[in-house]
Amino acid sequence: MTAAALPEPAAPLAPPAAAPLGTPARAGAKFATAYTAASSAMWIGLNVPSQVLIAQQVARVDPAGKERALAIVLVTGAVVALVANPVAGALSDATTSRFGRRRPWALAGGVGGAGSLLLLGAGSSVVTLTIGWALVQLTLNVLLAVLLAMVPDRIAVQQRGFVSALAGIAQVLGPVAGLGVAVAINGGFVVKYGALAGILVLAVLPLAWFADPPVSGVREKQRWPRSADFGWAWLTRFLVMLGYGIGTTYLLYYLQDAVHYRPADQGVLVLTSVAGVALLATVVAGGIWSDRAGRRRVFVAVSSAIIAAGLLVLGLAPVWPGAIAAAVLLGGGFGVYLAVDVALVTEVLPSEGDRGRDLGVVNIANALPATLAPALCSVLVKVGGYPVMYAAATATTLLAAVLVYRIKGVR
Repeated sequence: MTAAALPEPAAPLAPPAAAPLGTPARAGAKFATAYTAASSAMWIGLNVPSQVLIAQQVARVDPAGKERALAIVLVTGAVVALVANPVAGALSDATTSRFGRRRPWALAGGVGGAGSLLLLGAGSSVVTLTIGWALVQLTLNVLLAVLLAMVPDRIAVQQRGFVSALAGIAQVLGPVAGLGVAVAINGGFVVKYGALAGILVLAVLPLAWFADPPVSGVREKQRWPRSADFGWAWLTRFLVMLGYGIGTTYLLYYLQDAVHYRPADQGVLVLTSVAGVALLATVVAGGIWSDRAGRRRVFVAVSSAIIAAGLLVLGLAPVWPGAIAAAVLLGGGFGVYLAVDVALVTEVLPSEGDRGRDLGVVNIANALPATLAPALCSVLVKVGGYPVMYAAATATTLLAAVLVYRIKGVR
């Protein structure tokens, strides 16, 4: 081998079997492990603070106005996340560095997220907590944009349901493990957040190895007819998430006022656990089955209908056994939906060169319903009580099951 044939110094950074843009391959065990670990670490960084740690910090710095202060911190972060994800996806699409277009952003999101978590842990006022949480949402949504884009970038269509299922498992089990770590640590907030930051860095470094190979600046534009399919995919996902959000936002009040279950918070924990077990039982099986069948729409339609059935049970049978049955239906249906719908969306992206941006737009269909659902629940309960609220949630989700067949480019 002559000197001229020696590899460039940066070559070792490239994955050994990286597929070029536009020719995704099957995921190996190493890729699947790195992807699942990074997804888990990201959800730990997003969910553990929002579920537990920030509320504890706010109660310490502003005990008298903790409810209002917590709302300020969390809503600010939600707004940042809503904007950050599609913007980060678009920026990574436009990146043409020698290290690839996703890898620099994966590292920026992971390392930046770790630093933001440490800053949040040191927060000593509502203002500093708000800034810290906004930065966490900003940086971790950069990482989320990369994780979403990696599915169509790197994974063959025939295996996307399986990889999406792994992401679903990470979203469920990651925060549980992270919460266990945070609770087990006896130190202060800086130590707890330091542990979360360390987990994030350790998980993101292997992911960067697989993120993508260097790519050229050539960007294929393919707007029609796939843009119409993409629009229907966005709408159906929005409707399912909105129906699910309407059905679960007032669950505590529903158990307390309609089912008369005491204590209601314990009931929520039981139902959440039941739904989680059902989700884990179906998410991988649903993704693999969809991959093998080569079909997406029927799985999305049936899983949406199962979710709707769970919501209908809550409206028609306000008793504890009915709530348990509904939790099984909701968890089982949502497990299949999480795996298959993500795979479906990756197959109708309008442009190969704008995958990150477009998947960021899809993520708005996840985030926006969480903002709208509480207001809608308040109005619906005042109009006709819980039966009307759950009827609306059922109808919204069933509409998604019907409209998914407007997508023509996917079986």
